[in-house]
Amino acid sequence: MFHLKIILFLLISSLVYAKPISINNDTHFIDLLSSSEIYIDKTRKLTVKEIETKKNEFKKNNKKLLAFGYSPNFDVWIKCSLYNSSNRTIRKIIEYDNALTTHIVFFDPHNNYLEQRKGLSYDVSNKKTVNPIFNIEINPKETVTYYIKASSHITTLIVKLKLWDNNAFFTKEIKHQIVLAIFFGAMFILAIYNLFIYFFTKDISYLYYVFYIFGIIIHHLVYVGFASLYLLDTKNMNLAIELASVIVALPVLALGFFTKSFLKTKQYPKNNIVLNSFLILIPVSIVFFLLTDKYDNYRNTITLLLLFYLMALTLYATLKKNKQAYFILFGWSIFLTSGMLMYLSSAGIFNIHQYIPYLIETSFTLEALVFSIALANKINNLQKEKDEANEKLLIQQKNETHRLSKKVEEKTKNLRKALDEKNLLLKELNHRVKNNMQTIVSLIRLQNDEISDKKLQDVLITIQNRINAMSHLHELLYSQDDISHINAYEYFEILIDDVKSSYENNIKLHLNIQSNLEMEQAIYCGLILNELITNSFKYAFPNKKGNIFINLSKEKNTFLLNVQDDGIGYDKTIKKDSLGLLLVNTLATEQLEGDIKIESSNGVNTLISWRKNEKK
Repeated sequence: MFHLKIILFLLISSLVYAKPISINNDTHFIDLLSSSEIYIDKTRKLTVKEIETKKNEFKKNNKKLLAFGYSPNFDVWIKCSLYNSSNRTIRKIIEYDNALTTHIVFFDPHNNYLEQRKGLSYDVSNKKTVNPIFNIEINPKETVTYYIKASSHITTLIVKLKLWDNNAFFTKEIKHQIVLAIFFGAMFILAIYNLFIYFFTKDISYLYYVFYIFGIIIHHLVYVGFASLYLLDTKNMNLAIELASVIVALPVLALGFFTKSFLKTKQYPKNNIVLNSFLILIPVSIVFFLLTDKYDNYRNTITLLLLFYLMALTLYATLKKNKQAYFILFGWSIFLTSGMLMYLSSAGIFNIHQYIPYLIETSFTLEALVFSIALANKINNLQKEKDEANEKLLIQQKNETHRLSKKVEEKTKNLRKALDEKNLLLKELNHRVKNNMQTIVSLIRLQNDEISDKKLQDVLITIQNRINAMSHLHELLYSQDDISHINAYEYFEILIDDVKSSYENNIKLHLNIQSNLEMEQAIYCGLILNELITNSFKYAFPNKKGNIFINLSKEKNTFLLNVQDDGIGYDKTIKKDSLGLLLVNTLATEQLEGDIKIESSNGVNTLISWRKNEKK
């Protein structure tokens, strides 16, 4: 009776625990794990032959996902039995639906349980799928039991098995890789977009955000298995896994610097100190976790704490009416939710992908888009502030221009008034000087009338003409508005008439004036002309007949005064130091700072040249 009970127990156990999964050609997908059995090998030494002897120690599993967290100290054995209910040989694919597991070994009885090794730590040269897969073949009406050993010494251990029809699997795989490629492409475009904005604006916030996006891209390439599939060989992939603490921390660290710059946390001193402490602590923790494996369970703790703090800081900035915080608060909510879900998934606590596929990728893309919009809004705000500042500046410039215009107008009015007064005073001065000189001339004439000595009379006439030369200049200055220049023709004509009236003769004067004279030079030219034509009248024409030619011209900046007669020429017996000749030389060389040339052949030809404005 006892033996009968044992046989009955074993029969029931075999029916409960060893019932195979029935499949055929029409089976496109089955969740394999929920119909499998599990055994935990804490020794990590059991072989597949030894495992076969422990069939009764396997435990029935009804979960679609087994999450063990960070568990480097044991192996998980999965046993699944498949029965081909059809009359044809079928080929299926078993997918280990986790790209981060480091060691996966598949045992197929058709191959004498020869190990098929896959996972991050194994070299798989012909890998073409994101997740590890194993091809199986089952003969008609055959039941086959497969064993899978899984362990992970760095990443979290998550077990999830699926059975696929070949076509269904590769259709799913292509769709999955296309969605991930779109995600990475969108993130890369956002990174380049913000990088170009940084180059144009030189705002460091954009550079931090670019580092953050590239950090997310690198992290997710490893997280979803793209890095091992397309970018890294096994050696470099193992190195990347060893640097897991760096890959996880870098985007969060960049996000911390971005928040510090974007929200300008220096305006919140206490919060800024806490944030700076986190930004120092994270690099220290990275070095710490690279040096030891004992505390790998806690390697994401500080980054998670920083994420929570950044969220709290953003909420605080929002309450403080920080305009930039409004935009990134929504983005922070998305990012924190995504980060928590990724942590729960990697820790094996809760797998969001089971319920909402691609939620993480969608969240990251949406969050990056929101942050980019926030940065664009910052540019708009800066542009708005710039426009307002420019508008205020324009108004200020207009007011200042109006004020200065009024001031200039007032100053100009005062200057005009002062100038008019000055001109009036100069005219009055010229008038008084002219009157005084005319008085002197009148006195000389009275004196001349009482003298019978011809030589003395001649001296007095010469003096009279010299004074008249100066007097007429002041008379002209008094009669015109512009006193800076003198009409040389009018001035010379008056001088000539005065000299001519002093002597009785038939001498003709020919006047050719092609330029006006500056006021300060006109008086010297008048005196020189007076002396030269006086000499011609007195000495050049014994018969009282002849011609005197007077030419004034200007070539560029040089004036030329030429006085020439057709008389008897220069008398060599006249002393060179006579007063008239001395006066002409002195005025020409010292006052006008010019040159004088005198020729006495065929009359006397005197040429005087001087430069404009050399006499100040």
